[in-house]
Amino acid sequence: MGKAKANAGPLARRPDNSAFKQQRLPAWSPMLTAQTVLPFFYGMAIVCVLLGVWLLVTVQNTHELKVDYTHTGSCDKCFEKRKDRANANQSCNCTVVFNIENTFKGDVFFYYGLINFHQNLRQYMDSRDDGQMIGRNKNLKNPSSYCEPFIKDKNGLPIAPCGAVANSMFNDSFTLLYHSAAGSRVVPLFRKGITWYTDKNVKFRNPQVENKTLTLAQVFEGTGQPLYWQKPVYDLDPWDRNNNGFINEDLIVWMREAAFPNFKKLYGVLNRAIEPFTDGLPAGNYSVLISYNFPVEYFQGRKEVVLSTVSWFGGQNNFLPVAYLVTGCLILLLAVILTAVWWKFGEFSVDF
Repeated sequence: MGKAKANAGPLARRPDNSAFKQQRLPAWSPMLTAQTVLPFFYGMAIVCVLLGVWLLVTVQNTHELKVDYTHTGSCDKCFEKRKDRANANQSCNCTVVFNIENTFKGDVFFYYGLINFHQNLRQYMDSRDDGQMIGRNKNLKNPSSYCEPFIKDKNGLPIAPCGAVANSMFNDSFTLLYHSAAGSRVVPLFRKGITWYTDKNVKFRNPQVENKTLTLAQVFEGTGQPLYWQKPVYDLDPWDRNNNGFINEDLIVWMREAAFPNFKKLYGVLNRAIEPFTDGLPAGNYSVLISYNFPVEYFQGRKEVVLSTVSWFGGQNNFLPVAYLVTGCLILLLAVILTAVWWKFGEFSVDF
């Protein structure tokens, strides 16, 4: 027979008779009265309103100018031309003129913007091969099935880079001109250094080969370009051979998908080392020469160029200041209601 268990019986599982296990530890229950609650509400309302006003003033000190060029001015003929896919390989240039009324002081950022382009669709976002973009040789000519149907070109060659994201890369180019009494001059833009450090140095790399004498075109030999590209990936920037392949900065910027259907992406930053742009963009007349390639009529979209300055808070975005102001006003309204109730009905308290 087995040995009888010690402490057997209905009280065998009873916790020890200690302050912790029997829940006899000291406790504190707050007593919320009008004298403690109302000052807190008024204080939070003042803090939120002050933060909202401060952020709103900061945002208002930044400048932003948007110029829609979808079919504005001479771009109208390019818009009509891009409706026919047979004209995809034919170049089309146009010009948009605009005016800057107040000087854009400090660093000025040049963006391109798209409206009603949904980069946040799951199927679209998954249509890429990160192993290929990071430079893995086995993925270069054997892309992931996630890239379907943009995995092989019409000749049966594997596409590099594959997928819908790369295939739809924005390919308009811009030249900004400043028109003054002294004549017209090109506004200098830094076209490098526009990507995140981790993207440029970690997430996007060109394939590595043992033979260091091979050119980038030879490294990508045996692959095809995306269906709607006008150039292969190894020749995206003919002026800088170190800005080609998967480390091309325009490609990297595009491959970081936007969260909303209306977005802007960085194209360049003003070079302030050249007169008369040392203090920023002076007020006056400007024009943008546009190489019009990206069609938008198929998804009922629009295109724009955006010039913007930034502060420590970022660009011109009123959402957070307005959110603080609305929250502060709501808290203040609630505090006034509670004060009126207290004065009318006397002392009240909430016991937890």
